[in-house]
Amino acid sequence: MPVPRTTVTAIAVILLALGLPAVAAPGAAAAGGAVPAAHVTSAPATITVTGEGSAVGKPDIAVIGAGVEATAKTTRAALNAQNEAAAALLKAVRTQGIADRDIRTENVSLSPVHDYQDGASTLTGYRAAQSFSIKVRKVAATGALITAVTEATGDAGRIDSVVFDLDDRRPLQDRARKAAYQDAHAKAAQYAELGGHRLGRLVSLSEGGTGYVLPMPPVSGDAPGAGIGAVPLAPGEIRATASVTAVYELD
Repeated sequence: MPVPRTTVTAIAVILLALGLPAVAAPGAAAAGGAVPAAHVTSAPATITVTGEGSAVGKPDIAVIGAGVEATAKTTRAALNAQNEAAAALLKAVRTQGIADRDIRTENVSLSPVHDYQDGASTLTGYRAAQSFSIKVRKVAATGALITAVTEATGDAGRIDSVVFDLDDRRPLQDRARKAAYQDAHAKAAQYAELGGHRLGRLVSLSEGGTGYVLPMPPVSGDAPGAGIGAVPLAPGEIRATASVTAVYELD
């Protein structure tokens, strides 16, 4: 007795769901109930590479860390001396064409000064200090500004740091990312050719990290303020770095 066509189809579906081969029941072919074969598609081969890139640029700003400090017997005297030196510093900076938006007070402090001898501490006075961050938008004017500050503040002045930078870092970082991507693509294409393949489409791309290296001139805050103005400054160059991991298909 021939097996009904609907019954054969139902049996084939159950077998395929269980991962078993579908076997046609007797008489199924005669009934016209052909069972479709399962198709298995293999995943394409891929290659994973890491690309690294960098870009360099010239600094277009300088950030100067400058300050003043004064020591006196009383807090009032120390503050008055510090205020006078700070006012002279700000006047010198503004005279050099620095806008108020580029001058920022970083810290103000007033602390006691002790003399330690034979295990005993003796209060000898008070130290008042104030530090500033000054952005110079013309790099070539950095040395002249340092000279003006140290001349205006005398022994009370301090130059703590000079950092050359870019006002907008994004374009340089974008160039480093592009270089990293191109490096990854070139490596993948080479490996594909060595393996007898053609490089296929990009499957995924992830950023491994970015970096930014600033030039740091050798300026020490321990040196007297009047001596720093003679130090020649070299802006150097700024380097941005990037790395990416890319996965490509192989044809």
